[in-house]
Amino acid sequence: MNTPPASVNPVQQLENQLCFPLYAASRMLTKAYQPYLQELDLTYPQYLVLLLLWEHDELTVKALGEQLLLDSGTLTPLLKRMEQKYWLSRRRDPADERMVLIRLLPAGRALQAQACHIPAQLLEKLTLTPTEFEALRRQLQHILTQLA
Repeated sequence: MNTPPASVNPVQQLENQLCFPLYAASRMLTKAYQPYLQELDLTYPQYLVLLLLWEHDELTVKALGEQLLLDSGTLTPLLKRMEQKYWLSRRRDPADERMVLIRLLPAGRALQAQACHIPAQLLEKLTLTPTEFEALRRQLQHILTQLA
């Protein structure tokens, strides 16, 4: 690599940034999911929504957005597409009309069994041991907590 001009502060060099490897790793990891998700006709954001619904069956749009760090403007079209595929339903909360409830439907539940192999395949692709995986996951979760 070329030597930077003397006027470049080392803290301003790309190779010394934390943000770039996180950004690049995120993009590459999302790309690594694609072949597995394509088999199920899922996008990565749809997979994330389903992961939460497989845990909870029903959540509000607000709760989904908070957990996925997505705003309703991003989440609403995504949920509409998933509703068209009969993976989930959207309805107003009778107790509070301002809230929209997202409920997992049988077709969405059926995807859970089909997707159960994905985490193990990704872990294998990353060649991380379970201990390394957990340590990395904890570090990234710590960064998210600090930035939230």
